Amino acid sequence: MSAPRRVVVAVSGGSGLIYALDLLRALTRVPDVERHLIVTAGAKLVLPTELDLGLHGLEALADVVHKDADLGAPIASGSFRAHGMVVVPCSAGTLAKVAQGFTDNLVSRTAHVCLKERRPLVLTVREAPYSRPMLANMLAAHDAGAVIMPASPGFYQRPQGIDALVGGITARTLDLLGFEHRHAPRWKDDG
Repeated sequence: MSAPRRVVVAVSGGSGLIYALDLLRALTRVPDVERHLIVTAGAKLVLPTELDLGLHGLEALADVVHKDADLGAPIASGSFRAHGMVVVPCSAGTLAKVAQGFTDNLVSRTAHVCLKERRPLVLTVREAPYSRPMLANMLAAHDAGAVIMPASPGFYQRPQGIDALVGGITARTLDLLGFEHRHAPRWKDDG
């Protein structure tokens, strides 16, 4: 039996926690995935305004929950075998920390580890419009090896409601991590 693929899901304080919820739910359906979760203080403030399930409900979708202040957590080390990491939603502040290598919390430290170890790091930026500093930070994070995945849903499949729109972003994220799934239809793909 092979070891599970470990995925870190970090939830920062930007609006769009529904994307994190959908990704965590989708990852529960991917075989042999161990879900590690970090929820920042900012996300904990936003959560009750956007989701009904509460912090404990979100944490229940993870196999392991880490405190954002715990820089000694196993996921903060390059020796921890993680498949990849998704910051969803990724606030402008978290984006700036990742882009500039500022590792003062577990989210930014773990993102730094993913970059230095050349592991997938997906930053789901939800804030808009983009300021010049955000654009510069997106480019810097991209140049460092991160994938900038704006929460910009597609409409070619004629989505029927919010769940379908959110699911499209989750499906793209699962693709970027290299996971097989049937989370959302694909463009002109009948298979």
